[in-house]
Amino acid sequence: MKTIEYFPSKKILSSLIVGVFVAITTSSAVSATPVPQAAPIVTGLPDFTDLVEKVGPAVVNIRTTEKLQQSQGEMSAEDQQMQEFFQRFFGMPMPKQAPGPKGRRSAPQQQEEEIPRGVGSGFIISQDGFVLTNAHVVDGATEIYVKLTDKREFKAKVIGIDKRTDVALIKIEGAKLPKATIGDSDKIRAGEWVIAIGSPFELENTVTAGIISAKARDTGDYLPLIQTDVAVNPGNSGGPLINMRGEVIGINSQIYSRSGGYMGISFAVPIDEAMRVADQLKSAGKVTRGRIGVQIGEVSKEVAESIGLSKAEGAAVVRIEPGSPAEKAGILDGDVILKFNGQSVSKSSDLPRIVGSFKPGSKAVVTIWRKGALRELPITVAEMEADKTTQKADKKSKKEQANVLGIFATDLTDAQKKDLPAGGVVIESVEGSAAAVGLIPGDVILTLNNVDVKDVKQFNAMVAKLDGKKAVALLVRRGQLSQFILVKPQPQ
Repeated sequence: MKTIEYFPSKKILSSLIVGVFVAITTSSAVSATPVPQAAPIVTGLPDFTDLVEKVGPAVVNIRTTEKLQQSQGEMSAEDQQMQEFFQRFFGMPMPKQAPGPKGRRSAPQQQEEEIPRGVGSGFIISQDGFVLTNAHVVDGATEIYVKLTDKREFKAKVIGIDKRTDVALIKIEGAKLPKATIGDSDKIRAGEWVIAIGSPFELENTVTAGIISAKARDTGDYLPLIQTDVAVNPGNSGGPLINMRGEVIGINSQIYSRSGGYMGISFAVPIDEAMRVADQLKSAGKVTRGRIGVQIGEVSKEVAESIGLSKAEGAAVVRIEPGSPAEKAGILDGDVILKFNGQSVSKSSDLPRIVGSFKPGSKAVVTIWRKGALRELPITVAEMEADKTTQKADKKSKKEQANVLGIFATDLTDAQKKDLPAGGVVIESVEGSAAAVGLIPGDVILTLNNVDVKDVKQFNAMVAKLDGKKAVALLVRRGQLSQFILVKPQPQ
């Protein structure tokens, strides 16, 4: 039977001790020489407190109101509630008003009432009181009130509104006001930290943070928007998007939502474009843009290959307006516009932005691809027409704009028609009864008393036949939610 030795002999033990000593010595020698390591890319979460203290005083709360005509002889909503109270608890109707002379009730008198219209945000860009915000925050308001973080409140006037970029410039009377520092939106990078300050749900001076998700999203007709994951909700509109240097790089403008609230994606107008718009609004009260009179489409990879283009780029001309600069320049259907005055047109949405930046009357050169060859054509830029809805508002009085419901509506856009194939109309402006029940511009009316609304002509015809004594049930869509809203016709 063999004996197993669990302990090493002296000779082996000596060898082990020497080996261990050498190993320790070698290890010590190696560890004494530091191994270079790569610096970490992210060192920690940012601290936004200094940014908020720096920029916060220049961010303002904007509330708007609208003056409505109300007949004194008619029973208001409060009176109706009081009538129900008397009937329910006392079993009798509410005492009637005193009759007029000779026992007759006096005729209804029109009384002007100022009601809240909406709340938004903005920021001061000059010490003498110029404020930037969104066009949809102040458009259509009767009165605009601007409140600073130090609780001072000013009445503001509109200098100019540009609906195409959703930018508005308003003015308050003040001196040495806190102003925001304007940054450079061309230098932003996807992934960098940003914060938003505003008044979501009327909660003033609220700060939210996130990162830039994408630099240029083609969601607007005339400018690519900054996409972020910063929490933006109703009331944040018009507030600043701020980088880590405390500079404003955008105006919070839109959210992508199926519920009407924040769902992780928000969009901001790049500050470079917003300031260009503000400069024109300040000097002329409106924005002038160039046009050449073409309708365009994208160039797919398959189309590019079939016409000999090396890659899918440019704007394909699908229609030319008669008498337009494009027709006079010799541009034809099927041409692909690759450059406009030397500026590359990578995709079709680039062209209206580039052309729009030119002053009417400017001379330019259009580079096109036609039948396998490049051509350059001289062209004179014309002036883009003003927004049609704005022209209607300028030309028509309030009574002409709104019907007996207090609603002025327009037809759905092509994009909305795809989302709403059954039809509907978009509320352009509201007053009177419609405003009192909470309808706002941008709401879509789907049905009127359970009848589908197809277009504006049909909608106005149905409204014209309404019984003025009965409330109307409108199915209204806001965001991705729809609900029935009762509106009582107003006296004309």
